[in-house]
Amino acid sequence: MENANIWLEQGYDFIVSYGPKVIGAILIYIIGSWIVGRLVRVMRKILVKRNMDESLQKFLLDLASWALKILLVIMVISALGVETTSFAAVIAAAGLAIGMALQGSLSNFAGGVLIMIFKPYKIGDLIEAQGELGTVKEIEIFTTKLITPENKLAIIPNGAMGNGNIVNYTAEGKIRVDTVAGIGYDEDIKKAKEVLMEVLTSNPMVLKDPAPTVNVLELADSSVNFAVRPFCKPEHYWDVYFDTIEGTKLALDKAGIEIPYPHAVEIKKEA
Repeated sequence: MENANIWLEQGYDFIVSYGPKVIGAILIYIIGSWIVGRLVRVMRKILVKRNMDESLQKFLLDLASWALKILLVIMVISALGVETTSFAAVIAAAGLAIGMALQGSLSNFAGGVLIMIFKPYKIGDLIEAQGELGTVKEIEIFTTKLITPENKLAIIPNGAMGNGNIVNYTAEGKIRVDTVAGIGYDEDIKKAKEVLMEVLTSNPMVLKDPAPTVNVLELADSSVNFAVRPFCKPEHYWDVYFDTIEGTKLALDKAGIEIPYPHAVEIKKEA
């Protein structure tokens, strides 16, 4: 019974001493979380109003959100009675240790900053980087997310993106589609060029400027090959590519122009 009274007294002293601090810390966290969310929303409206690039908007909002949340945690810990000066020293020491352990993540962060500054690509661009081809879905602090033509999600570290080669197919607003068509050596080259050019000019997705081209590419072993090269908007690339391949076959067949293919040769052995 005596021990119970001691525990009750200690519990009461603890509540009297630390209860207000705990309640204050909880209130600070709740109110602070609401303020952080409000500030981020206001910041988002300001960035949208200024027509800032979508990828830069997300990057800045993520950065601001993390910074405000860290500041809120420090305020909560301070409200609990922990000395912020010593706490700051602990954070600095921990930051150094974490920085050494997470050099790759810091490299990715630096890469993200470089991407935001120099803007080699933005959300919606069709790019090729680190062996992946796809449309940029998101640019985050540490990674860039691409949607590949197979509708797969490719997540690439920004460190690699910031220091590697990037091919941006969208930057110029137009892209060339390269295809090859072959005809037999006995066929009329000029007529074939006219037929192939008609395939390109009749496609509404093919741009008139730059104009599409059809040129003799090579004299192969069994065919005269043409480089068939229309230009289109990046988002129409695959449509134009497949339409050109199919249209080439149909048009050449309709014009009676032979498309050569390997023929099997039967060798008869005499008895």
